[in-house]
Amino acid sequence: MKKKVLVVDDEQSILTLLQYNLQQAGFECLTAMDGEAGLNLAIQSNPDVILLDLMLPKLDGMEVCKQLRQQRNSTPILMLTAKDDELDKILGLELGADDYMTKPFSPREVIARIKAVLRRSQYQKEAPAMESTDKEESISIADLKIFPNFYEAYFKDELIELTPKEFELLLYLAKHKGRVLTRDQLLSAVWNYDFVGDTRIVDVHISHLREKVESNTKKPIYIKTIRGLGYKLEEPK
Repeated sequence: MKKKVLVVDDEQSILTLLQYNLQQAGFECLTAMDGEAGLNLAIQSNPDVILLDLMLPKLDGMEVCKQLRQQRNSTPILMLTAKDDELDKILGLELGADDYMTKPFSPREVIARIKAVLRRSQYQKEAPAMESTDKEESISIADLKIFPNFYEAYFKDELIELTPKEFELLLYLAKHKGRVLTRDQLLSAVWNYDFVGDTRIVDVHISHLREKVESNTKKPIYIKTIRGLGYKLEEPK
């Protein structure tokens, strides 16, 4: 079955370009030219990934992203931003977007990013119901328990709501427990493509994870910041 991509952008030329190239690459492509229509399509058509422009009529991309995440919709969102909108990029990530791309971009780069996102999310969508025997294949760190094969993580026996990107980051930290990992290492391992940009994308996702696995985000006991180096996940003392 073809993977479904929803493109929300108010520039007809961009929609036409992306729709043609996505279809040529074997994707089904849905389009919308304003945020309200994009939000409705995202809810009704259940796409596998969403390309979402920030500047849209009716509802802007920030609001669309915010409403989807409030509804616990975890569809990967790739935001499209203007060249110098650094603040918007960070705000978008903080609202739950998985990644961003800066205009102008090449269709080849867009397709590469989409494929990377789908690789990360496919197990979460396609995994069968978990049986008790499967639960043995897990990583446990104090009150945190991660099931890699099912893209699930629990904190104090409660399921954590994670986007695919947040899960990949948490899993990578857990697999390298006790090791200091630089932002560049995390960027390369979790965002597995040639990324050129601000490593703040890592900081934002670390902040999201702390909100979900730390009792006190100001004094984290799991995900520690190593000043001047990066981050590490460790067993609480």
